[in-house]
Amino acid sequence: MNNRRSFLQGAALVGAGLVSKAGAASLPEAPVQGTATTAAPLLPPNGRPYNPVVTLNGWSLPWRMKDGVKEFHLVAEPVVRELAPGMHANLWGYNGQSPGPTIEVVEGDRVRIFVTNKLPEHTSIHWHGQILPNGMDGISGVTQPAIQPGKTFVYEFVAKHAGTFMYHPHADEMTQMAMGMMGFWVTHPKDPRQHAVDRDFVFLLGAYDIEPGSYTPKVNTMLDFNLWTFNSRVFPGIDPMVVRQGERVRIRAGNLTMTNHPIHVHGHTFEVTGTDGGWVRPGARWPEVTTDIAVGQMRAIEFVADNPGDWAFHCHKSHHTMNAMGHDVPTLIGVDHRGVAEKINALVPGYMVMGEKGGSMGGMQMALPENTLPMMTGKGQFGDIEMGGMFTMLKVRPDVRRGDYRDPGHYRHPKGTVAYEWKGELPPAPTAPDAPTVPAAEAMKVRRGGGHEHH
Repeated sequence: MNNRRSFLQGAALVGAGLVSKAGAASLPEAPVQGTATTAAPLLPPNGRPYNPVVTLNGWSLPWRMKDGVKEFHLVAEPVVRELAPGMHANLWGYNGQSPGPTIEVVEGDRVRIFVTNKLPEHTSIHWHGQILPNGMDGISGVTQPAIQPGKTFVYEFVAKHAGTFMYHPHADEMTQMAMGMMGFWVTHPKDPRQHAVDRDFVFLLGAYDIEPGSYTPKVNTMLDFNLWTFNSRVFPGIDPMVVRQGERVRIRAGNLTMTNHPIHVHGHTFEVTGTDGGWVRPGARWPEVTTDIAVGQMRAIEFVADNPGDWAFHCHKSHHTMNAMGHDVPTLIGVDHRGVAEKINALVPGYMVMGEKGGSMGGMQMALPENTLPMMTGKGQFGDIEMGGMFTMLKVRPDVRRGDYRDPGHYRHPKGTVAYEWKGELPPAPTAPDAPTVPAAEAMKVRRGGGHEHH
């Protein structure tokens, strides 16, 4: 079994001695981020102004300006990602994380991206959705030679169109994307006032198949994934999206999994305002509370956060809000297996009866293999949340300071606005009014002939 230490030791051997001192001096810095917290927006230190985004449980990649060109440095490498407290995964990513850092530029910027390969095999980067010269499209064998281990390639083009994009490999794509190689790209409009919002969140949808007790995804899985993620994090490890009441909010999500995801927001209606093909004209938008994001698509939704509270935000496929699912577990609802449990307890002390009343554990805990999460978990102010995977909270508060993204804690409900147990007498059940009695002779009359009258 590959554990965290042996995985990174292998990565260090692959990456050793890749670039000479002279070569390193000509490259821009390759910042590394090892934590899974949501970083503050990266305010542009130079170049044209823009309104920065916030990457959920991630960060944006700094750049350097050289002769009017924005230069970035991405390093493709093995990484260890904490999916949630108590579980780590051996993944492949960029600059210390999976997904890699978000790249933010302005429409019309000339960008130069240095890509260093510290993987044990060749790779490339495709700039998903970008309109650029064919030789910069990043398809190994088609538009460029593959980037071999230890080599650095340069991509250079003008970011022509404002919008929401992604980057990912187009070399051994099945393995590399299953291992977590992906990242977000935002091209801001030239005019910061255009499409301006108060808070702009971004994240990628991902899926992994990691058996309980193991660390490395099974890259040949096509359908039966057991961990569904926002930016390679599962609930309860996903940070909430904190906003101030009355702010206009944009949430951008990209889907690089093997299936579609109906993303649902509680407490608000929104409009789809952008795709990876561009912005949606205002006259073509309509209100929704759920939008389906197909494979390879990006969606930007916008709404005014006018309803305070802790609102659920999640994929509406129920299996995608669970962790470490067992696809071969039989359904035991209604099966009384207490007698069997007594016999098993004699051999295995601590055995728990599960499934006869449903999937809820009712607050009970059972022993788990190393490096595994419960299927349903999380604590709220009223008890167990029993969620996992693609689930988090949209936390709307009237007293959040502008630019503050810290978790404000549980929502304090105004008096009389929380559902409660009724302990009085129940009202009598309504009954349908008696239907009029039709004489049997009348009921047997059949209308014959005459055709149909049209008015």
